[in-house]
Amino acid sequence: MDQIQHKFIEVQGLKLQVAEIGSIWYSWRHQMVAVVEAGFRAPAPDYRGYRLFDPPLEPEKASFGGLLKDLGALLDAPGIDKVVIRDKLRIFPAYLFSLLHRESVGGIVTLGIPHCPPFHPIKYHEHLPEGLYISRWQGCRLCNTRFQDRCTKLGWAEADFGRLNAKTVVRNIYILFSRSELPIAAENQEIMDIVDPSTPLPSWFTEGDLEEYSSLYQKSGFRNTSNDIALYAWSFKEDLGITEFIIEVPALLVVGGKNYVVKFPGIEEYIRSGKVKDFVPRLEIVFLPEGMHFMQEQSLGEVTQLIIELLKKHI
Repeated sequence: MDQIQHKFIEVQGLKLQVAEIGSIWYSWRHQMVAVVEAGFRAPAPDYRGYRLFDPPLEPEKASFGGLLKDLGALLDAPGIDKVVIRDKLRIFPAYLFSLLHRESVGGIVTLGIPHCPPFHPIKYHEHLPEGLYISRWQGCRLCNTRFQDRCTKLGWAEADFGRLNAKTVVRNIYILFSRSELPIAAENQEIMDIVDPSTPLPSWFTEGDLEEYSSLYQKSGFRNTSNDIALYAWSFKEDLGITEFIIEVPALLVVGGKNYVVKFPGIEEYIRSGKVKDFVPRLEIVFLPEGMHFMQEQSLGEVTQLIIELLKKHI
C-alpha cells in the first residue's frame, strides 16, 4: 500500500514503529486509508517486540502500564491533540487509555469484545476447558503452569508457534479465528494443530495478504507472544491509579453474529441486555449478522463506514 509511511519515535528508550496509515497495522489498512481521506490522521503503533518495534530489554517485566505509556507518547507527536482509539484483540488498552487520558480521547471503536471493568469481570475461563486458546497460550510450558500463573521461562504460545514458520502461523491464525467455534485444543493437542493444513484461507484473505503479514514477523518472530497474551490476565491485578471505570466518551462496539467471541459464557447476554452501557453510557452497538473475528477485513466496507460516521459526528 503506497499510501503508508512508516516512522519511528523514541519511547522509553526503545524505537516504536508507527504506521502513519495502519493487533497489526496491516489488518486495519482499509480503514486507515479511508480515515485519512476523510481528513484525519491514522497512526497505528506496534506493540513492544512486535514487527519493527524494538524488543523490550526485560520482556518478563512487560506490563499494561508500560504499554499505556507507549501509547501515551503518541500524544506528544506534532499535530495530535485528540485521538479516537480503535482496537480488536486488545480492547483493554483502548479502554484503559481512555480512562488515563480523558481529555485527549474523543472516542473508542472496538470489535467483538465489550468493556468489562475490573469489578465486573466475565470469568469465562472458569467455565471452559483448559484447552481454550487464551488459557493455553498464557501458561509456561516448562513449568506446566496455566491461566494467570505467570512464568517467564518458555511461553506456551512461543513453543506452539516456534515449531512452524511465520507464514504457517499466520495462515493458521486466520483460519482458526475465522470460524464461529471457540478455539479449544484437546488435552495433548497444540492450538496450531487444530487447523487442518488443507483448509483454504477465508475468501476475503488473499495469498498476497498472507505474504505481507508473514514478512512483518520476519524480524520479531513470536518471542513476546506469551507475555503479550499474559498481560490480559494480569491487567485486572495491576494498579494503574484508576478509580473511576465509567467510559464517558462516545464509543462504538461492532459485534459479529458469527464471531466465536459471542460464545464465551456471559458475553452475548452482557451485550444484548444492555448491561455494558452501565459502564459505557454513550455506547452504540452494531450487530453484523455475518461478521466473524476479523471484521475489519471481512466486512471492511461496513466497518469503515461506521468508523467514519463516528469520527464525523463526534470529532
